[in-house]
Amino acid sequence: MSVRYFLRMPAALDEDVVAGHDPRLTNADLAPTRRQNWGVYNFVAFWMTDVHSVAGYTAAGSLFALGLAGWQVFVAIMVAVVALYGLSNLVAEPSQRTGAPYPVVCRLSFGVLGAKIPAVLRALNAVAWYGMQTYLAANAVTLALVKLFPSARAYADAGEHGFLGLSAVGWATFLMVWGAQTLIFWHGMDFIRRFIDWAGPAVYAVMIALCGWLIQQTGWGAIRFDLSGGEGQQSWAASLCAMVGAVGLVVSYFGAPVLNFGDFAKYGKSMRVVRTSGFFGLPVNFLFFSLLVVVTASLTVPVFGEMVADPNGVVTRIPNSTAVVIGVLTILIATVGINIVANFVSAAFDLSNVKPQRISWLGGGMAAAAASVFIAPWKLIENPAAFHVTAETLGAFLGALYAVLVVDYYLVRRRRIVADDLYSMSETGSYWYTRGFHLPAIAATAVGAASAAACVVADDPGASLAVRTLAQCSWFVGASIGGLAYWLLARKHRK
Repeated sequence: MSVRYFLRMPAALDEDVVAGHDPRLTNADLAPTRRQNWGVYNFVAFWMTDVHSVAGYTAAGSLFALGLAGWQVFVAIMVAVVALYGLSNLVAEPSQRTGAPYPVVCRLSFGVLGAKIPAVLRALNAVAWYGMQTYLAANAVTLALVKLFPSARAYADAGEHGFLGLSAVGWATFLMVWGAQTLIFWHGMDFIRRFIDWAGPAVYAVMIALCGWLIQQTGWGAIRFDLSGGEGQQSWAASLCAMVGAVGLVVSYFGAPVLNFGDFAKYGKSMRVVRTSGFFGLPVNFLFFSLLVVVTASLTVPVFGEMVADPNGVVTRIPNSTAVVIGVLTILIATVGINIVANFVSAAFDLSNVKPQRISWLGGGMAAAAASVFIAPWKLIENPAAFHVTAETLGAFLGALYAVLVVDYYLVRRRRIVADDLYSMSETGSYWYTRGFHLPAIAATAVGAASAAACVVADDPGASLAVRTLAQCSWFVGASIGGLAYWLLARKHRK
């Protein structure tokens, strides 16, 4: 089968749904859904799947190593997740009301053709994270194979048996994980919903069991909530900046799934369902997850002689082979889950929006999956500091895109939507603007993203505390400047 076959494979077309819509702007995947049947549990499981991953574990654990007291980290986490809860509700409403995915809702603010710009930017973000998350899951499998089969160690060395910086075993596990994710996606959104319904909660069962095993080895007294290594008390200014930076890092990390939350919110039974599930899925769930992370990380010191912040390292050091296999499978399930909901689905809708009649939802997802291999994601994250830099850089763009969409919907349009015009190429349509592009939205996004990206670029080992904090809060910088610029430009444009 050719690549063109995958790209152009049509979905089952509902003629009643797409009747009257311009074929250049719609297909069965981008058209408003009539199956708004997701309930509270479905969305709680969705948020669990977003949080429970290797990158999520590392993100939560890294906050406890910023030199802050345990209570300061938990305060920062709660502020961040409450902010994410509010942000996700704001971006969910237009999609839930119209039944349209994120790239279609972007036509409100960017124009029916200009919406391709935020869609492509989000798709590029999804491809990068998709590749990195796939590699993280594959790396867990590689470590387990080397532990269980020592004879494979030589083939896990990229220097002896490798290609493009990845070992032979690494390539095999990477392609295996890549294929498993593709197979799940291939079965469609209903199958994805059933998968995440049990994937997120299943991770908790193994994490709790792992914590129990570590506590059995050390006792409850070994638990501590300060993972900074005892580097001394920081000044109040440094502590405050670190707390603000922690909030910014968490929001930047979750900025991508929050931005395209409409891709899933459109299936919600009501906004009340979306809000209720978000409360349990974000503040409640993330706080409990963070507690498990810090307990696990702190207990690795007395058990293994050093702090192991990587869950792959924790699992592969367990002496019981059966426990290692179960742990690796759990990491695999968790990473596959977040990759599908945060990256695969988003890229599928976004790329389909570029050429609706040539690229289906399935085709868009397959194109993103293929692209994730060619970017060599193992190179992107081989630097230990790459996680923060990646989150900060991507956050600069995501914040600006988010702000333009939300400011337009709530402040400029005051929640008014002409749903049919989202699929109309008529020059008298509400969202035609200037040849299909809304210039204020494009300009505001560029200004906001460039300002935030400048903060990230300015952050180096010799940078001041203020510059470093601004870099960590790149999402908020991009959102603030981009949102304000759009509000001013859009008001002038409408007059």
